[in-house]
Amino acid sequence: MFSKPRSIAAHVLTIQVVFALVVAALSVLLAYRWADRLVEETTRTRVVTIAATLAATDDVRDAVSASTDPEGDLADVVARELDRTGADFIVVMSPDGIRYTHPTPELVGERFVGTIAPAQQGGTVLEDYEGSLGLSTRTVVPVLVDGQVEGLVSVGLQRTRVDDALRALVPDIAIAGGAVALLSGLGAWVAARRVREATRGLNAREVRRLDDHHEAVLHTIHEGLIISDPDGRLQVVNPEAQRLLGLRATDVGRTLEDLELSGALRDMIASPDRHVDVPHVSGGRTLLVSSGPVRRHGTVVATLTTLRDRTELADLTGRLGDANALADALHAQAHEAANRLHTVITLIELGRAEEAVEFATEELRTSQRARDAVVAALQEPSVAALVLGKTAQAAERGILLELDPDAHLPRGVVPARSAVTILGNLVDNAIDALTQVEGSEPKVITVDIQTGEGTVVFVVADNGPGLVDDALRHAFEKGWSTKAATAPGGRGLGLALVQQTVQLLGGSVSVGPPPGASFMVTLPVTAQVGSGS
Repeated sequence: MFSKPRSIAAHVLTIQVVFALVVAALSVLLAYRWADRLVEETTRTRVVTIAATLAATDDVRDAVSASTDPEGDLADVVARELDRTGADFIVVMSPDGIRYTHPTPELVGERFVGTIAPAQQGGTVLEDYEGSLGLSTRTVVPVLVDGQVEGLVSVGLQRTRVDDALRALVPDIAIAGGAVALLSGLGAWVAARRVREATRGLNAREVRRLDDHHEAVLHTIHEGLIISDPDGRLQVVNPEAQRLLGLRATDVGRTLEDLELSGALRDMIASPDRHVDVPHVSGGRTLLVSSGPVRRHGTVVATLTTLRDRTELADLTGRLGDANALADALHAQAHEAANRLHTVITLIELGRAEEAVEFATEELRTSQRARDAVVAALQEPSVAALVLGKTAQAAERGILLELDPDAHLPRGVVPARSAVTILGNLVDNAIDALTQVEGSEPKVITVDIQTGEGTVVFVVADNGPGLVDDALRHAFEKGWSTKAATAPGGRGLGLALVQQTVQLLGGSVSVGPPPGASFMVTLPVTAQVGSGS
């Protein structure tokens, strides 16, 4: 069986523990080297200080320059200095190196063993030398009387005492090294614990796999994906979101206020509230925006926003609208033709053939005049077919749909599918509103389309109850309606679709107060791009 690879936290802990031990060992070594130098320097400074101080005393100067018995005069002075300073030996000698004093009395009067030439010239000798008392750190300084070298003083400490002083510092160095290792290990444990929390105990292979999956998802999904933190700073923006909103990969880390986004979109991206398929127009595209909070342990740590480009869907919807308009027109005409044919047949059966011919001719003439008037006024075939179909559809519900006699729409001034979307939804909204009205009052819908210099104005008005107060403010919101939702898709889509289509074309839409409802859409005259006419 294969054991699971160690987690990233375990690797971090191992590396940091090894590093802590190495640091502790180096610290102990450096501390030992520092202590060795300190003891050495202290020893050398000590022997030089003792020797120089003793050589400058009057007792020594008088004994080496004027006394007839320097050995006797110096014995007490040297013994006293040995007790006071703790030196291992003090040797006072003549300028030629003949000893006046020595810890071994038999060597008094013998020549000093070691280097004295620099001291004879007024300098100082400092060396490690193995003499009659063994290896020691010693110094030789001159005794000056009136500027002349009248004697020499040597002071020394045996190396065994120096090594003992260094060994006495080893426990303190070891304790300090152990404390460094302990603190470093504790820091490594804390760091490893934080890493474990951050990586959730995953090992390097699992993190690499998650990163691969993360990159694959971001670059292969056909939806824009944006993740922002609670401070409104972008954390993730996939290529599709960059394309849809005109962002760059370098925008990651910037705040939403620094980006050229609409206020409504910024609010949805930053808000911890949930939004589902909210229409938004950006850069000539119709987007459906959904967003929601990302929670960890009950706390909101980010907001995830998805963007779906429904521009192509809107295009297909427009084409479907064209087809529906033609189908409605054909259906209404077929239904009307069936009624007329039934009437003609009945008149013939009743033996009233002349009246049947007169009825059929008049009906045909009236219908043709109406169609000719619509086609003449509305030169865009899809829009003319829509108006004819909606006229018949409204008539089946007892509603009269009239085209203003002065209406005029040249072909190609606005995209045909957009015009069908706008006009079809506004007329459907008016038909639905009048269908709910009870009473014998005539129900009338008036459609007017005027083309001026640079603009096209669509007006759809009805003599229904109209919209007041709250309804006026929310009429174009997705999901809002004065009617109950009866279809699987719900209601409140038609006017929202009108508004986003108008915004996509750079126009404006407004609704007037009662009596009745009057919707006015103003569009700029555009080139015939994507009109499908």
